[in-house]
Amino acid sequence: MATRDSLIQVTDLKKHYNMGAIKALDGVTTEIYQGDVMVVIGPSGSGKSTFLRSLNLLEEPTGGAIIFDGIDITKKKYKDKDGKMVKLDIDGLRQKMGMVFQHFNLFPHMTILDNMILAPTKVKGMNRDEAAEKALQLLDRVGLKDRADAYPIQLSGGQKQRVAIVRALAMEPEVMLFDEPTSALDPEMVGEVLDVMKELAKEGMTMVCVTHEMGFAKEVGNRVLFMADGKLLEEGPPEAIFGNPQHPRLKDFLAKVL
Repeated sequence: MATRDSLIQVTDLKKHYNMGAIKALDGVTTEIYQGDVMVVIGPSGSGKSTFLRSLNLLEEPTGGAIIFDGIDITKKKYKDKDGKMVKLDIDGLRQKMGMVFQHFNLFPHMTILDNMILAPTKVKGMNRDEAAEKALQLLDRVGLKDRADAYPIQLSGGQKQRVAIVRALAMEPEVMLFDEPTSALDPEMVGEVLDVMKELAKEGMTMVCVTHEMGFAKEVGNRVLFMADGKLLEEGPPEAIFGNPQHPRLKDFLAKVL
């Protein structure tokens, strides 16, 4: 599934709290390739969400490097191709990384359509008609075009999360980051959100997904990362991670969740 075009390189990533007493991330090194569907699994408190949120600097790393589009985004400034020092444009960077959280973060006082077109019109400067047309196409893709004029309170949890996904897609990101997108949903709504993510994977969208859904990790992921205690302990294709785990912590984890 993945081409070997490297999109993000993570090297020795650290995130410490309380003067280093708590190591949420303790030297994580990995690479995300174009078209990857990377699934991050592990026990609660293992650093999975911190890793994901560090990729677009919602968490500011304590140390290490994240190279995205050839730039180390952990640095406040970098040299451009002419050798000039340039300030990092964090907002511009985040436009390239769509983020979907556990909770949908939709504005309750705005219709679904207005939620969808807010960022494309305000941030990208798209005109309203163009943004609305694109938003309706995206809503149609997830079966919610008929709810464009509804308010978030009128939608189920699964519908809200599908809107949150296509709202992120409206910004045409290079990579989509999912932080446990189904954990706040009732069990019968999980499938409808995972189906949208499976479609995105088929279309070649680069995705990094923190999830407790082992079935999704097996079926859709082409790479699985196992984290515990802030460390990346094992990574590989799903058939190796689930079928032939090597690290004792991974074996123990799988014995509890499968």
